[in-house]
Amino acid sequence: MFKSALFDMDGVIVDSEPLHNKAYYQMFDDVNIHVSDDLYASFTGKSTLEICQELVRQFKLPLGPQTLVDIKRHHFKQLFDTDTDLHLLDGVLDLIKDYYSHGIVLVLASSASMKNINRIFNRFDLDQYFVAKISGADLKASKPHPEIFIKAAALSGHEPKDCFVIEDSTNGIAAAKAANIFCIGYDSLHSEDQDYSKADLVVSSFRDITFEKLKMYSTATNV
Repeated sequence: MFKSALFDMDGVIVDSEPLHNKAYYQMFDDVNIHVSDDLYASFTGKSTLEICQELVRQFKLPLGPQTLVDIKRHHFKQLFDTDTDLHLLDGVLDLIKDYYSHGIVLVLASSASMKNINRIFNRFDLDQYFVAKISGADLKASKPHPEIFIKAAALSGHEPKDCFVIEDSTNGIAAAKAANIFCIGYDSLHSEDQDYSKADLVVSSFRDITFEKLKMYSTATNV
C-alpha cells in the first residue's frame, strides 16, 4: 500500500486556472502579444518563469522574462484579492482528510510560486495536513522534468515506489513517470487538452481514489 501522496495544486486541489488565465492574458495585452490557444495549452504544468522565457524567445520581446513574471504576478495578486472564481475542487478536501486520517504522508508539489502556494494554503487552511510544500519555480527545471517529484518523494521520507502522484496535466504526468512514481491522472471538468495516456490510473472523481479504494487497487495489482 502507498505511504505518501504527492499532490499537484492547480487543477487538483484548487481551480485557480481561471485566475491564472485572466492574469496571463492581461499580461499578454500589456506587452502587446497574441498567444494562440494551442500555445497557451502547452504551458500547463510549467513554471511562470519558464513560460515567460519561452514568450520572450518566440515573440522576440525587448523585455526580460522576469519583467513578464512580475507583470503577470501583479495581475494575479489583484485577482486573488478581488475575484470570486477561486475555490477548492469538489471532494478534494474530503480526500485530503481521508488520506491524512489513515496516515498517508502528504506533500504538495506544484509549479506555482511558493508565494502563490502559501496564499492558497492560508486561504483554505491546508498546512495542517501537509508535511512539506515544494515549488517548481525554485528548481532548475520545470515539469515535465522529474526533479520536483524526486524531491517531493524525498521530503515525504519514503521511497518513490511507496509514493503516488495526483496530476491533471500532460507535463505533470510525464514528470511523475520520469521520476518512476505511480501517477493518477485527474481528468476533471477543468482539465482541457491534456494527455492522460501515460498515467497509471485515470479518474474523474476523487471518490474513486479514497484510501479504501486505493488499498483495494494496490492489493489487486500488487502495487
